[in-house]
Amino acid sequence: MSAEATNPGAPSRRRARARLDLRRLGRAALLGPAPRGRVPDAIGHVAEAHRAHHPDADLAILRRAYLLAESSHRGQFRKSGEPYITHPLAVTLILAELGAETVTLTASLLHDTVEDTEVTLDQVREEFGEEVCYLVDGVTKLEKVDYGAAAEPETFRKMLVATGNDVRVMSIKLADRLHNMRTLGVMRPEKQERIAKVTRDVLIPLAERLGVQALKTELEDLVFAILHPEEYERTRALIAENADAVDALAAVAEKVRAVLRDAGIQAEVLVRPRHFVSVHRVRLKRGDLSGTDFGRLLVLVGEDADCYAVLGELHTCFTPLISEFKDFIAAPKFNLYQSLHTAVAGTDGAVAEVLIRTHQMHRVAEAGVVALGNPSTADTSDGAGAPGADDACAGADGERADPTRPGWLSRLLDWQESAPDTDTFWTSLQADLAEDREITVFRADGGTLGLPAGASCVDAAYAQYGEAAHACVGARVNGRLAALATRLGDGDTVEPLLAQDAASGPSPEWLQHARTPAARIAITGWLAEHPEAAKPQAAAPRAAACGSAASGGGRRAGADAVAEAPGLPGATVRLAGCCTPVPPDAVTGFPVRGGAVTVHRGECPGVSRMRAMGREPVEVRWGRAAECRVTLVAEAFGRPRLLADLTEAIATAGAAVVSAIVEPPSEQRVRHTYTLRLQDAAGLPALMRAMRDVAGVYDVSRARHPALP
Repeated sequence: MSAEATNPGAPSRRRARARLDLRRLGRAALLGPAPRGRVPDAIGHVAEAHRAHHPDADLAILRRAYLLAESSHRGQFRKSGEPYITHPLAVTLILAELGAETVTLTASLLHDTVEDTEVTLDQVREEFGEEVCYLVDGVTKLEKVDYGAAAEPETFRKMLVATGNDVRVMSIKLADRLHNMRTLGVMRPEKQERIAKVTRDVLIPLAERLGVQALKTELEDLVFAILHPEEYERTRALIAENADAVDALAAVAEKVRAVLRDAGIQAEVLVRPRHFVSVHRVRLKRGDLSGTDFGRLLVLVGEDADCYAVLGELHTCFTPLISEFKDFIAAPKFNLYQSLHTAVAGTDGAVAEVLIRTHQMHRVAEAGVVALGNPSTADTSDGAGAPGADDACAGADGERADPTRPGWLSRLLDWQESAPDTDTFWTSLQADLAEDREITVFRADGGTLGLPAGASCVDAAYAQYGEAAHACVGARVNGRLAALATRLGDGDTVEPLLAQDAASGPSPEWLQHARTPAARIAITGWLAEHPEAAKPQAAAPRAAACGSAASGGGRRAGADAVAEAPGLPGATVRLAGCCTPVPPDAVTGFPVRGGAVTVHRGECPGVSRMRAMGREPVEVRWGRAAECRVTLVAEAFGRPRLLADLTEAIATAGAAVVSAIVEPPSEQRVRHTYTLRLQDAAGLPALMRAMRDVAGVYDVSRARHPALP
């Protein structure tokens, strides 16, 4: 039973100010059905609004739906005291004014019948068809008796899944919530606050993402009044004090009309006052407001090209504020919104914000998915769909593609299946909806990924590969290697790199970089199944002899058998730790203190430093012995078992580890420095290739700097 339905004997509370003429609707509902062949007077205004958008619509199904709804809800009253039928009528009128097609209006009239009356889904299906039945079922709440405290979150989950197949489900829910918010004043304050918070956290972001700005802005104002009454009253008083602000904008609008008329551009110029929340935000941003800050100009034209023509004329005849220019026509928002935004200053210095769009863009900007009608077919039986919407959204196969399905809604439907419990789903849903901007990144194969702004390579990996992204060891962003923590920008090309080892998995650090619920749920689930991976791993201890082995440290260790200085017989020959030369490298030797000779690779920076100090080189050459030492530096993305896999690759290649240094990870990158003994220097290239083949390793090079002590 809906919270709005109550017994006729219940005391009537204070009536809230209604946006619609509820008393007129109530009286019409009490009069009962109209004579056969006539649309009942109670939905006459609904029919009128519907015919304004769809002149050829068949109203017979609306009449039958009204008769069933009225008879089913008869005897039920809202807490405002009005007959309950006024609620579905008001919801239907909201959708009719937005241009919804007949099937949506039919379902909206019946949206509470299955939940609050004896009508069953089978009856709805038998009388109105599968399509209407699906919409009614989609918005029907789950019973608290069965779900307890989880009823509301699970109801939203059910609605979102239904919305994935037909966005009209959420259209009806938004209109339903708007009318309930309009009449929320009869509720207890604590219940008002609870409903307002859910509306703020879930319904308003959904209205924004579905592009239904007409509903979103009014919901914002209603929530603002309940949750921030003092700020609301301050804003209301500010608007009342500046009631003549419309005159300032009207004067600018007249100048714009004159400019466009002289340029031969047919356009409609309107003044759009800002709603309460918009005024509040502008005041917080700019401080004191001028007259033109209380509204914006809306310029409506016929064609896309006319939008840019208007923009050119405005920027020519007025002073443009370039920082305020945004082109949402060339790059539409992910919620279907298209428009040009600019701001111009007149000769008196007054700045006016201007929105420029076509009439079709305006219909979609206001009504969003409601203006698109049935998302799955391009041709409906009653001619439904906003004018031009079919052309804009038709696919190559003749079917209209729902423009919201491939993006955020698809991601939401994917991750909600993995949400293990209601609490995780509910908190993840609110976090996901809080991301109010979206970016598009390109995959290496030419496809695209839609991600929330601020997403990282971690998010891209899970968006592209799902749970297979557990094996991700890094990524290439715009062709360059990047850490998984790298934040992506709009238009970036990203290629996640996966390890061949299926046993590898994410580290707890990934949660710090994951913005999408899909990534966070997948990572959390893997870590829960592999608790040992969640424990921080201690870095490998540095060997005590590491420094002396890498730098020579005065120890010959057979080095004189590897390299010799013919001009200085008996001198101790050391291989420089900064470049660790091995046969057949070209080498240069320099005498140092103690009568020793240090051998450097020919391209080592140390050679230049020695020459700059006035040291004269001496001839050195490789001896006959094949055994040698070399220091290699492996650059890698941090992951579990990396050290074990690298040392295994080194051992398999026939090299012995003399010392190893593992530096602390930085931005998920780690540096491993190994001093190795090879039986044959000819095996060095193969050794380096084997180390590079280890998952997560993106570079292996010879040491060019002294090893750390």
